[in-house]
Amino acid sequence: MFTGRTLAEGLWPIAGLTAVVAAALYCRWWPVAAGAGVLLVFTVFFFRDPDRVIPSDPQAIVAPADGRIVEIKSTGAGTMVAIFLSVFNVHVQRAPVAGTIRSVQYQPGKFFDARNPQAGAVNERRCVTIESDDGARAEVRQIAGTIARRIVGWVGEGARVAKGDRLGMIRFGSRVELYLPAGVEMVAHVGQAVTGGETIVARRK
Repeated sequence: MFTGRTLAEGLWPIAGLTAVVAAALYCRWWPVAAGAGVLLVFTVFFFRDPDRVIPSDPQAIVAPADGRIVEIKSTGAGTMVAIFLSVFNVHVQRAPVAGTIRSVQYQPGKFFDARNPQAGAVNERRCVTIESDDGARAEVRQIAGTIARRIVGWVGEGARVAKGDRLGMIRFGSRVELYLPAGVEMVAHVGQAVTGGETIVARRK
């Protein structure tokens, strides 16, 4: 349910809220204890990182994040799939394909609502490009939003990843965009709820 990485990210907010709850209970400040307790439960829930069953089909491309697909469009060079993550989704991002991390780029930017179609172009983001053994490339963009302003990366250039491996996380509501090369068959659709590492969004022909 949790991993060392997600617990490390959530350590301070969880520890701080736990201390507030304990102090409020000791002082019998019941409303404060109740409010802090609700926030504590939500925070623990937010930093969960459940295991996933990764599809064995070598041609399958999986969703890089939990959430709902809000946009699918042609980029000229391929296809872009945008996934919106609410605060209730798991916020760990995963590799959509197996391969080698060819580039990791951080781009500072704005903090527009992650549901805005322009967010991927102007918001703060971290772009991870994965090259499969046959040379095809897929890019995962972790995009900050109005509330989500911390992007965490767990892989670096040159690292090998298996399909479904954890790439990083975004804290508190965000957007993830997946850029696929030409020659893939889309099987997902706008409005579909997806599970990172499990839901097949496309297949290589």
